[in-house]
Amino acid sequence: MSRALKLTLGMTTALSLTAAASVSAKADELTLCWAAWDPANALVELSKDFEAQTGTEMSFEFVPWPNFADRILNELNAGGKLCDLLIGDSQWIGGSAENGYYVKLNDFFEAENISMDDFAAAAVNAYSTWPKGTPNYWALPAMGDANGWFYRKDWFSRPELQAEFKEKYGRDLAPPQTWDEMKEVGEFFQGREIDGKTVYGAAIFTERASEGITMGATSAMYPYGFKYENTPGSYDMEGAVNSPEAVAGLEAYKELYKCCTPPGYTDSYMTEGLDAFKSGQVAMAMNWFAFFPGLAKDENVGGDKIGFFVNPKQNIAASTLGGQGISVVANTDNMDGALAYIKWFSQPDVQKKWWDLGGYSVHNDVLNDPSFKDSQPFAADFLVAMNQVQDFWQEPSYAILLQDMQKRLHDYVVADKGTAKEALDQLIEDWTETFEDDGKINN
Repeated sequence: MSRALKLTLGMTTALSLTAAASVSAKADELTLCWAAWDPANALVELSKDFEAQTGTEMSFEFVPWPNFADRILNELNAGGKLCDLLIGDSQWIGGSAENGYYVKLNDFFEAENISMDDFAAAAVNAYSTWPKGTPNYWALPAMGDANGWFYRKDWFSRPELQAEFKEKYGRDLAPPQTWDEMKEVGEFFQGREIDGKTVYGAAIFTERASEGITMGATSAMYPYGFKYENTPGSYDMEGAVNSPEAVAGLEAYKELYKCCTPPGYTDSYMTEGLDAFKSGQVAMAMNWFAFFPGLAKDENVGGDKIGFFVNPKQNIAASTLGGQGISVVANTDNMDGALAYIKWFSQPDVQKKWWDLGGYSVHNDVLNDPSFKDSQPFAADFLVAMNQVQDFWQEPSYAILLQDMQKRLHDYVVADKGTAKEALDQLIEDWTETFEDDGKINN
């Protein structure tokens, strides 16, 4: 997104729903917009219950992830009426609130007895609130997600590999618990022959165009101690973004990229990582929890062959946040129907079915159920991850901030330009310019 377009997006004002009469009216048809991926298919199945109960016909506009932000944000900025409901990325919440794209839902939640206390606190903060730290709600938490890991459990359990690894490192071959261990495991598998095929250590995110390398690298940088600000809300980035811990985390990510990824793995994100794992190229892969149900069922690498683990810690435990909230688009012609869908989706029984179908509910009735941790082989790790998530800037200028980070990280990690410290110093310069343009910090 250009800086000129960013200024255009800021010309509208936020809309608040002040009349919060009980929602009973319905629309004949509603269109819900989201990204095209496995959870979207689960939502189509779930929404059949809403159609049956209300008589409302649900339509869906699912856009492939690489095009999702451009397509939908351009639609919102143009005042289009494609989407009545939108499951938008967590980073969109600030801009969509301030630019009047989303309906503020506080009065509606109060009228319908929908309590944000019924959802995991971290999810509410990330997916629903703007400004951060305030009880101003622009979405209902819809899809909890974080960056996690999966591995070839069948390879890890081979006696000959277990013995070789233990002799070399003095510990059992197991999912890494720290980033130091991650490199050791990656190096152990890199270039190894298994079942007559050369395999590699790990598939990680390196994609340049959208968000990939940022989402991947922060999975190392957060555990080392990277922060966006020294004091939240102050935009004091010097000594946080480029701290020694942040530098060490970025260096660790580059080391893993250099030592332990498949050849030519220079511009890879979700799809490429899944393909590398499913084709038997790698021992481990990072990706979003959203894909884990499908992986667990995969005929070739699922079942007993696959295992899951939470993002490794280092100085602290941390995971990169994914996931989204569901919002009512302020420009909808079907306000009552859209709000009725939000009310329906918020119900505990609907949230339970959402989890069962492959969506990631963050409703406390689902997460706190004693059976939850054993409901899927990755459920316990999901709980851990969602309690330690950290997210990118959610500022209205997030798209510019993100592209700056994409460039600096890709130049250092993949293109071998400069040092990690130089990359992060330059990133502070980039971000300072944007926040000065926004009037958030003084020139």
